[in-house]
Amino acid sequence: MLFSATAAKAQTWTVALNLGDAIELGTIGIEGSVAVAQHWSIHAGAKVNPWTFAKHDTWNGLFSEPDPDQKQDRKQSYAIGARWWPWNVYSGWWVGCKAQYQEYNRGGFGFPIASRLKTEEGDAFGAALSGGYSLMLKEHFNLDFGLGVWGGWTKFRQFEYPENGKLIAEGNKWFFLPNEVIISLVYIF
Repeated sequence: MLFSATAAKAQTWTVALNLGDAIELGTIGIEGSVAVAQHWSIHAGAKVNPWTFAKHDTWNGLFSEPDPDQKQDRKQSYAIGARWWPWNVYSGWWVGCKAQYQEYNRGGFGFPIASRLKTEEGDAFGAALSGGYSLMLKEHFNLDFGLGVWGGWTKFRQFEYPENGKLIAEGNKWFFLPNEVIISLVYIF
């Protein structure tokens, strides 16, 4: 009995690149996960968006005019959570929840031009819920589809212009927002 072999079940790991994050002005999102039971997996992910779009400084004498077309949704976001799979891990339908932190700076969206110039930056903490479907493509590849929302608390500052703007508001507030569109290419180890 001492020398008999016993089967050890290996845990399954994944790495996913969320192509749906690119919808948010080129955000890059990556996630890793591990299956911990037949119906449960633990996930950790990060998103980053360092881009500013349509930034054209107009020189007017001694002063630089704010660009009404400047848009940004800059952020760095980190999350950890779990998914429940009714059938088996990494196959079929799933629902998930996670804790999330995000440092953000967004502006240039809205109508009329006066409201488009406003920008907001801050730190957000909260919880997210998501659901979706994992389509098995090959032995080691899946394609995940899903949607998520999150809510929580943010400490923010609002400025009149995207850069060099006058501070017009600051404080704390609760929020509830769409969180993500999931179209992930998943590699399963």
